[in-house]
Amino acid sequence: MEYITNIEEHQGTATQILCCRCATLIESNPSNMCAPCLRSEVDITEGIPRQATLYFCRGCERYLQPPNEWVHATLESRELLELCLKKLKGLNRVKLIDAGFVWTEPHSKRVRVKLTVHAEVHGGTVLQQIFVVEFIINHQMCDQCHRAEAQDFWRASVQVRQKAINKKTFYYLEQLILKHKAHEQTLGIKPIHEGIDFYYANESAARKLVDFLQSVLPCRYQHSKKLLSHDIHSNIYNYKFTFSVEIVPISKDSVVCLSRKMAHHLAGIAPIALVYKTSNTIHLIDVSSGQIAEVSATVYWRDSFNSICNPKQLTEYIVMRIEPLKPSELKVFPGQGAISNRHLIAEVELVRASELGLTENYIYSRTHLGHVLKEGDSVLGYAISDSNINDSNFEKLSPNDIPDVILVKKYYGHDKLARRRARIWKLKHLAEGGMETDDEDYNEFLEELEENPDTRQNVNIYRDTSKVVPDGQEVDSIVPLTEMINDLVLD
Repeated sequence: MEYITNIEEHQGTATQILCCRCATLIESNPSNMCAPCLRSEVDITEGIPRQATLYFCRGCERYLQPPNEWVHATLESRELLELCLKKLKGLNRVKLIDAGFVWTEPHSKRVRVKLTVHAEVHGGTVLQQIFVVEFIINHQMCDQCHRAEAQDFWRASVQVRQKAINKKTFYYLEQLILKHKAHEQTLGIKPIHEGIDFYYANESAARKLVDFLQSVLPCRYQHSKKLLSHDIHSNIYNYKFTFSVEIVPISKDSVVCLSRKMAHHLAGIAPIALVYKTSNTIHLIDVSSGQIAEVSATVYWRDSFNSICNPKQLTEYIVMRIEPLKPSELKVFPGQGAISNRHLIAEVELVRASELGLTENYIYSRTHLGHVLKEGDSVLGYAISDSNINDSNFEKLSPNDIPDVILVKKYYGHDKLARRRARIWKLKHLAEGGMETDDEDYNEFLEELEENPDTRQNVNIYRDTSKVVPDGQEVDSIVPLTEMINDLVLD
């Protein structure tokens, strides 16, 4: 069915003319031709296929949405119509007016869609046309059903483990994998206790993930293989490969106690140091002098050390007085390592938040947070002198080398529920079997992203469409702006 519509609006009775091709009496239009003659001259549906193919998995009853996503869609549903329209090439050259299904036998493996399109031709004439596109349903098994049918489909696995109390390292690793798309060739992802398992079809794909893990986190791995079968005539062997990756059991904001040999190797840094950052190396800082050091995975496994305090033992303090130290007042000795330029050493007087107003016995300490703290701020730290620490290196220290309190980070608020409700962004997770997101470790990881720009720059943050954006804020689909998060949450 075709008809011609003039774009210009005519008032009164339209002028009757003869078609320049067949001399049929028609209303006046810019082309001076009737619809059949104009249709023979111009085909607005040229380039739009009349037949296409849909791939359907009979195991999970899903349709393939290119390139590699499978979606659920019932017959004659809006989702199936959207999938059919996306399969048609050249539809963007015309204007789609209407689309609907034409009834077919459910078992015919055919889906017919009737489309109504129009396009402007010959200057001012709009030609409208209705046509039917037939989609043929072919069966194809999706990756998940394929793995369910073939139990031994995977040929290589990567087992990532960390013997730590919290899971924040794995939440951070999950975001790094998503950002760099290191999981594209995985056949399956299975989170288990103390780690995650990745499954691959071949050894080379698994080795790529191991190389990626070594580039972003301090870790080591062991490689093993198991013989499944072999052909003695053609000398063909069938193996299963396993990579066991162990991440250093130390997380950010932990306090470590170094041995005398390790402290000497790190240019004389204090034996009790704070882990202020983790990348492919462990970044340590001496909170009393500002000296920093980096411990690679090779150095760590050669002379390993443990955390004497972890983030679950943090105590809240109130800053009563703070005074930055001059460079001449800091400890300096020959052969000393690098001094951090991003931190400011200061002397502080503290009192526990639970004892505020009840005592005047202040705690005196040094901190590397002199550039962010001021009087009256809340800060989280470790009470080293009141902790029960079981560590061989710690027992060898002199009491003069043990600080009373080590401050870790500024505390931005007590009402965590209100802070979560005000969060208008979210993170994506691995497509299959992502980590649990309802525990306290995950919420602490989100708070750390809000407070630490260095960690946030390595993570893709997305707008949460279920939350209302405050007036005056513009948020893109990917939000790397630290100012936006600081203004919304930390004020």
